[in-house]
Parts: sequence; structure tokens; C-alpha cells
Amino acid sequence: MPLFEYECRGCGKRFEHLTRADRQPACPGCSSADLAKLFSVFAAQSSTPAKSTVAMPSGACDSCGDPRGPGSCSVH
Repeated sequence: MPLFEYECRGCGKRFEHLTRADRQPACPGCSSADLAKLFSVFAAQSSTPAKSTVAMPSGACDSCGDPRGPGSCSVH
């Protein structure tokens, strides 16, 4: 059962709804069914920190100044 985020067009409240085939989402604030589905970002949590095997370049990018170094920004 997927979890979706919605924003009520009536009162503006944002909320999450666990989608089931037999239940349509409704705003918990005003009970309106006039909702806009929002784009969500996937999130994951680990109990151990991830170890990077990729060496990060040192120095700022010459084109945009990104502190992660050359090739890290969306410009290049």
C-alpha cells in the first residue's frame, strides 16, 4: 500500500494518506475530497553510516564554485 502526500485545495493543509483500494483520501482538517497529489522524495534510513568508496575531488569547481570540486555540480 503506497503512502502519498496531498494538499487540500480548500484549506491548504498538507497530509499523508496510506492508499487503499476501498478508501479515497479526504482532508483531515476540513474533510474535503478536493485534493492535489504532491510529488514526494523517497527517504531511507540506515542503522550504520554509509562508507563512500569514491574519493571526493579537492578544491572548488572552477566554473561555479561548488565546494565539492570539479564534476560535482549540474553545470558540468
